[in-house]
Amino acid sequence: MAVTKIKPIKSTLSKALDYIENPDKTDGKMLVSSFGCSYETADIEFEYTLSQALQKGNNLAFHLIQSFEPGEVDYQKAHEIGKQLADAVTKGQHEYVLTTHIDKGHVHNHIIFCAVNFVDHHKYNSNKRSYYGIRNMSDKLCRENGLSVVVPGKGSKGKSYAEYQAEKTGTSWKGKLKTTVDALIPQVSSFEELLTRLQAAGYEIKPGKYVSCRAPGQERFTRLKTLGADYTEEAVRERIAGRRTKVAKAPREQRGVSLLIDIENSIKAAQSKGYEQWAKIHNLKQAAKTMNFLTEHKIEQYADLVSRIEEMAAESGQAADALKNAEKRLAEMAVLIKNVSTYQKTKPVYDACLLIILIL
Repeated sequence: MAVTKIKPIKSTLSKALDYIENPDKTDGKMLVSSFGCSYETADIEFEYTLSQALQKGNNLAFHLIQSFEPGEVDYQKAHEIGKQLADAVTKGQHEYVLTTHIDKGHVHNHIIFCAVNFVDHHKYNSNKRSYYGIRNMSDKLCRENGLSVVVPGKGSKGKSYAEYQAEKTGTSWKGKLKTTVDALIPQVSSFEELLTRLQAAGYEIKPGKYVSCRAPGQERFTRLKTLGADYTEEAVRERIAGRRTKVAKAPREQRGVSLLIDIENSIKAAQSKGYEQWAKIHNLKQAAKTMNFLTEHKIEQYADLVSRIEEMAAESGQAADALKNAEKRLAEMAVLIKNVSTYQKTKPVYDACLLIILIL
């Protein structure tokens, strides 16, 4: 699972570049690469592009960090993923330097790219929307390379990215409460006994329409129902009585895409008759769309459906390859245009210097 963060560089650009290019961190600079510039002179080339900016601003560059979970990826693959991310973020329009650091317990990439692009000299706009775009790109690359990502799903509604990481490292209040409840359910005979055992474990219980718990040191109460469909009061009572088992999360390769709403396990449907009615109508519409699709494409057997999916997957792969080739060609042309533009602007100076040398 790759974690990303980005911050602007407003001064000391050369120091930032020196830091990420440190040979002790990059296997003797074997894990240093660049686009649109030479990493040895990146600060000079950034400065020239910045001087052409059409907008004013204090940002010289942006520093993007992509960190991988320890042991999940080797440094060569990490560097390759970093380059794909840098290309996706800069779209072949910004000079950048990419390095992969292997001196810590986890492999991580550093990408510093110029705040101004060299195509139309507009500045990069960094905000929450662009950051989430970067994170989505990083997650997409992780999936393509078989790495784990944060995937919102059943039981994770309302879970933030930071909370997912905290739960994974054992520091989430919700994660600890879920673990405690799961451990106690086989030991109790009623929901009330469960609450008593939670109190004995140090939890403060707040009764009401939705039972809430608070661990020692926790600032706010946590409603049991926010832990997922298996932790509502009704679900917990059924689990204690043996009428319900906790739904195991299927492996990623076994999970499919569903357009239907799971009304039976939906908390909102249980709380709102209006939502339940809407969900039923929604599911009927989706079923009708599915039937129309099957009829339109003359799919009568399951084998026909599998064959059609394989055809569409192959077409999608071919289109993706063609798009990647086009993007690569566009990036190459952008660099060529940049170099031609630089030559045109500096040629008069070169000619003047050459004339002086000839006169002397």
